[in-house]
Amino acid sequence: MPGLDALLAFLAASALITLAPGPDNLMVLSQSLSRGRAAGLGLALGCALGCLTHTLWATLGVSALVASSPALFTALKLAGSAYLVWLGIGALRSPGARLTGSDSASPPESWWRYLRRGFIANAINPKVGLFFLAFMPQFVDPAAGHAGLQMIVLGGVFVLQTILIFGAIALAAGRFGALLRRRPGVARWLDRLTGVVFLGLAARLALVGRH
Repeated sequence: MPGLDALLAFLAASALITLAPGPDNLMVLSQSLSRGRAAGLGLALGCALGCLTHTLWATLGVSALVASSPALFTALKLAGSAYLVWLGIGALRSPGARLTGSDSASPPESWWRYLRRGFIANAINPKVGLFFLAFMPQFVDPAAGHAGLQMIVLGGVFVLQTILIFGAIALAAGRFGALLRRRPGVARWLDRLTGVVFLGLAARLALVGRH
């Protein structure tokens, strides 16, 4: 187990990183505004759980393999970019969410769909995997042994704080989006905004390098 000081330092650094504007929290924010808090919470949880895969890859050395293989990195990067393009086009073509007496624009059964979207978008982003590979080992104590177990614990801490922060973003943005969607025509334009965000993130991912 990492020491308490290392855990607290890791938690503080992780929270700052999670709060900083980035692909995942932008997706959660835009989706919550356009589709409601249930969709935003599903996406938030999916993005957070996607971090578990990067923890596993970093622990097993898969992320190091991706970092050393330009072809593999490019393949994963393009796959992630194509997925974001698909989500963006879907949002642009959407007629807009409609409220049905609550501030949640998505039916309960669709919550899992957004969780899946968030998980896939995060899990297949190789840049996130390389970040975990560089970030997490800095808080592993070699003297304590069991480096792999320490990485898993740190990954769990990262996921928990991500759920809390992204969840708060989803709830706040979902509430604000519910007020906006009560105005005629606004719901459709919120979906357009979400589509532009997804396409912008797709372009950003497609152009990013390994370093």
